[in-house]
Amino acid sequence: METTQRQTYLDWLRILSILGVLFFHSAMPYVAEWGWHIKNHETSNLMMESNYFLHLFRMPLLFFISGTVSYFMMQRRSSLSFIGLRFRRLFIPLLVGMFIIVPPQIYMERLNSGFAGSYWQFYKTVFNFVPYPKGSFSWHHLWFIAYLFIYDILFAPLFAWMASAKSISFKNKLAALANGKWIYLITLPGIVWYALLSEKYPETNDLAHDLCYFFYWLFFLLAGFICITQPKLMDSLERNRRFALRIAFLSLLFLNYLRWNKIEPGHELWPFHDAFFAHLFNTLQPIVAWGWVLALVGYGKKYLNYKAKVLDYLNQAVYPFYILHQTVIVVLVYYIVQTQNESILSKYIYTVGMTFFITVGIYHLLVRPYALTRFLFGMKPKVKVKPVVVTETENINEVARLSA
Repeated sequence: METTQRQTYLDWLRILSILGVLFFHSAMPYVAEWGWHIKNHETSNLMMESNYFLHLFRMPLLFFISGTVSYFMMQRRSSLSFIGLRFRRLFIPLLVGMFIIVPPQIYMERLNSGFAGSYWQFYKTVFNFVPYPKGSFSWHHLWFIAYLFIYDILFAPLFAWMASAKSISFKNKLAALANGKWIYLITLPGIVWYALLSEKYPETNDLAHDLCYFFYWLFFLLAGFICITQPKLMDSLERNRRFALRIAFLSLLFLNYLRWNKIEPGHELWPFHDAFFAHLFNTLQPIVAWGWVLALVGYGKKYLNYKAKVLDYLNQAVYPFYILHQTVIVVLVYYIVQTQNESILSKYIYTVGMTFFITVGIYHLLVRPYALTRFLFGMKPKVKVKPVVVTETENINEVARLSA
């Protein structure tokens, strides 16, 4: 297998992506239109717009970065070894999440809807294995882990080949995409797929009925894997970062202009009756997504490729933080929405701050220190630092050296 030194800007982008997820999910109880597990009695259209913007690229960026992570994990590993690693790092935490982390979210939602039983009375219904929302069995926000696990299992042979010396000829051909702005050809399959299928198959995150988005997310993961495999492609993203940002910015403005003026399919002001124009409109969201993802990667490579002392800690914490954060939000929000005479903004700020505080506390005090919890949350085992034994002779020699 080839080896490539891990690049710290990808770690920073991953950390920032999870931080974005925190802000996104903390806002969900307070946004208008979109349903969520527990909603505040007053909601905000402006906060909904902010979440709409984040939603366009937050998960695409995470999947792109996950593709690069899969490449680094494939180093010096066979397909079977890689699958075993992903089973431990993804499937085990997914099971833990579905049986331990997610049920409190569903319970708080049931309480909010009038359920009066204890948690243990509720928890027994999880083992009926009836899918949410009819039942109590769900992966909720952990759908990302489930999808990532399936992608890595399905594409393990391809990833192994791409990470090996056998693919050198192919990777040399990929380098042609680094010329000019040809790199942006990698966005076309995802844009076309989304434009054709997004209306018929809206996002569900349940795997079974998620035909459009299951493959839409996959295109970002494969793009991340391909780009990190051929370093010249990442160099191209850095070199063309301003171009990507222009596309991202202008396409977002155009999309919002159409949305805010009700000039979109299904509204009275939409002037076209041909399905082609509806598909053309549906290209805007993936164009925005790809633009922001590739711009952020390019700017990250330019300005975030440095290592700070705190990076190792954050890099270990970010995955358990993701697993835990939404449960903390839902439990907090159940009580926060009951408060009176508090503005939406104050509730939101309190939700973000307390969720961060509690989630980091759980990680630092209950997950990070123990081998079992590290395993259950998909973390690497703790590295035991062996003490350096200095012999008496070495001490004498050192004293003599210092005295000379």
